[in-house]
Amino acid sequence: MSRVGLVLGGGGITGAAFHFGTLLALRAATNWDPNDAEVIVGTSSGAFAAAMIRGGRLDIETLVGDAHNRTEVAARLSSYVYRRTSPTGLARWVRRGLIPGLRHPNLELTLGSPALNTTAGIAEWVAETLGPLADMWPDRPTVIVGFDLELRARVPFGTEAAPPAPLKAAVAASAAVPFIFQPVKIQGRWYADGGIASGTSADLVLANPNPLDLLIVIAPLAAEESPTAPRLIDSIFDNAGRAALDGELALVEHEWPETDVIVLRPGPRVLAAARPNPLSVKAAVPSFLRTLMSMRDELAHPEIWDLLDKHLRVGVNP
Repeated sequence: MSRVGLVLGGGGITGAAFHFGTLLALRAATNWDPNDAEVIVGTSSGAFAAAMIRGGRLDIETLVGDAHNRTEVAARLSSYVYRRTSPTGLARWVRRGLIPGLRHPNLELTLGSPALNTTAGIAEWVAETLGPLADMWPDRPTVIVGFDLELRARVPFGTEAAPPAPLKAAVAASAAVPFIFQPVKIQGRWYADGGIASGTSADLVLANPNPLDLLIVIAPLAAEESPTAPRLIDSIFDNAGRAALDGELALVEHEWPETDVIVLRPGPRVLAAARPNPLSVKAAVPSFLRTLMSMRDELAHPEIWDLLDKHLRVGVNP
C-alpha cells in the first residue's frame, strides 16, 4: 500500500462541511479509510476534521447529531461554534497585533484582537465526540497548525517544534479566527488561527521521515473558479490561498519529486452555497450536500481517478 498524506486546509464552517463531504465521498468511492493516512496536517476547520478522522468519527452524526432538519443542524452547530464571551485583551491586541500591523500592514494586524466568541465550545465538541482522545494526542502522526501571537509564527502542534497540548486545545486554537474568536492560551502562550500563516501549510508533510507516495490536499479557500459575481474578499482569500498552496507544493515537489499530488477544491456549485459567508451555520448542510454531489464527478476525472487507483488500489470506477 502506498504511503498517503492528507492536508486539510482552513475554510470556516462551510470548509468543515466541504472536508466531511469530500472525505466521505472519497471513502465511499475507494473504500480507503482516511485514518490510514501516514500523516495528517489540519488547519482551522481542517484541524477539526483531522481530529475526527484520527478519532474514528468521520461520520454524518458528528455534524448533525440528533437534529432532524437544517434549522436544528444550524442550531446545533451554533451552540458549539459560537459561544459568547466578554471581549477581553485590548492591550494584547494593541501590543501584538495593531501596532506591528500598522507598521507593516498585513493580516497580522488582527492578532490577539478582542472578540465576542470563544472556541471553548469547539473544544467541548471535540471532547464530547472523541472522549479520552481529546485530552491526549493521536498515536499516528497528526499536525494541528496554530499561530503564536508573540513569535508571529505558525506552530505545528503534535511535533517536537510545539509545546505539548491536548488535542481539543490545539483544535480550538487552530480555529480561533481573529475578530471572531478570542485567541487560546496554551501553556502560558496565546495562539490563534493557523490560517493566518497559511490556509494549508502543506509543506509541513516534509517532516515525515519517509517521502509520501501520494499527497491529497483538500483546500476550501483555494478555489480556482469563483462563484457568480464574487465579492472582493472571496477573490482575495482564494488568490492568497492558491498562491500559498502553490508555493508549498513546489517545496514538496522539490524535496519529493516522485510524490503524486491531488488537490481537491470547491467548484462553482459548492461555492454558491459556501459563500459569501464561510462562517455561516445555515450554509453547512447545503455545502455538505453539494460537496457530495460534486465530488462524484471530481473524483471520476481520469487524472484524479488514475492516481487514486494507483495508490489506493480501488480497482473499479466510482
